[in-house]
Amino acid sequence: MPKEFSRVERVADQIQKELAVMVQREIKDPRLGMVTVNAVKVSRDLGYADVYVSLLTTEELTEQDPAVQDSLGVLRKAAGFLRSQLGRAMKLRVIPQLRFHFDTLGGQSRRIDSLIDQAVGKKPAVDGSGDGGERED
Repeated sequence: MPKEFSRVERVADQIQKELAVMVQREIKDPRLGMVTVNAVKVSRDLGYADVYVSLLTTEELTEQDPAVQDSLGVLRKAAGFLRSQLGRAMKLRVIPQLRFHFDTLGGQSRRIDSLIDQAVGKKPAVDGSGDGGERED
């Protein structure tokens, strides 16, 4: 039997999809970099939506970097506009207030991956010798 999702989770998924499109198409601020909406968590009463975003760059970013601060500032300033656009796109009685946060999960996963590579080494996960994994005794 498939897992049933709560209404809050369905609303969060829909908000994430709508915001991803709106941030790309509606906000024309040059300070806003290549922003990805990674996750949205909505409170149970639909009063607040915490929106987790990341920036697509080649270097490792933290929340204190100027590019991140500029992008978060632009998004926070545009939160009212985005909320009104969400109200038009979604048929909800209450549209949550948007709170934007920088998502550090991508950087943490890359750091953990590099630590695992250092500990284990760059060995392939599967032996490519083609012997089928049989041992000789």
